[in-house]
Amino acid sequence: MRRPQYIRTKGDTKVPLLHANGISVPCKAILFDKDGTLLDLMEMWGTWAESVLLAMETHLALAGSGFTGGKNLVLGTVQNAEGRITGYDPGGPLPMATVEQTYGILAWQLYAAGVPWNDAVTRVMGIAKDAMSVLRERRSASPLPGLLPFLRQCEAASLRMGVVTSDESKMTAEHLEWLGIAGYFGSVVTRDRVSKGKPAPEMAETACRELGVLPEETVVIGDSNADMQMGRGAGLRLTIGIWPGAETAEHLTDADIVVRDFTRLSVSI
Repeated sequence: MRRPQYIRTKGDTKVPLLHANGISVPCKAILFDKDGTLLDLMEMWGTWAESVLLAMETHLALAGSGFTGGKNLVLGTVQNAEGRITGYDPGGPLPMATVEQTYGILAWQLYAAGVPWNDAVTRVMGIAKDAMSVLRERRSASPLPGLLPFLRQCEAASLRMGVVTSDESKMTAEHLEWLGIAGYFGSVVTRDRVSKGKPAPEMAETACRELGVLPEETVVIGDSNADMQMGRGAGLRLTIGIWPGAETAEHLTDADIVVRDFTRLSVSI
């Protein structure tokens, strides 16, 4: 993990300062990942994954089979003794896979149980749609601790903000609306808007163009190392990893800084 030290230069006069872990970094824009960064991934996608895996178990049982490789390896989840999802692999499919990749992972489980591929894909799409309908009814989205005050600080300091996410446009718009934060962002770059997703730099580069800032004036905050690699590849000024167990966030190897939540970040002029 890189440990940069920054001082304000003459050219940074009146540029907002982002404070984290004892350092102060001048910047004009911040890019945020969505799942696990803006919103609590477990509350939303943990609930979704439980519904999906339960339905998959039923379909596999009807085919006379079970999960190939184990239930926890399908989406990279951690289950307790009662089968409830209590955690996830930060480098696994749940936080990182696109919609299409997730469909492929799930459909392969049915195919391995003897279900023809086209039928398997159709079933998986139905299962995923049903699970998403439940989330929409509940509007299952909660911000990470300290997010809302931090966004207000950024807005007061005239920092430009964008979202860079592997989710699709429609779903991302819904989630930002559920959180009540859509108005903060001048750019929302989703996987369906670029030719190459994370860890390629294209999302960050696109967001910087849309916000009217240079990459070297921009910071990225995310919960996966793909976010960090994207930021480094785009030449962003700073990459900040966010993870509840910041002291043991071994997966964020390309982060300049790792913080527990947004209460550890602040902005000033």
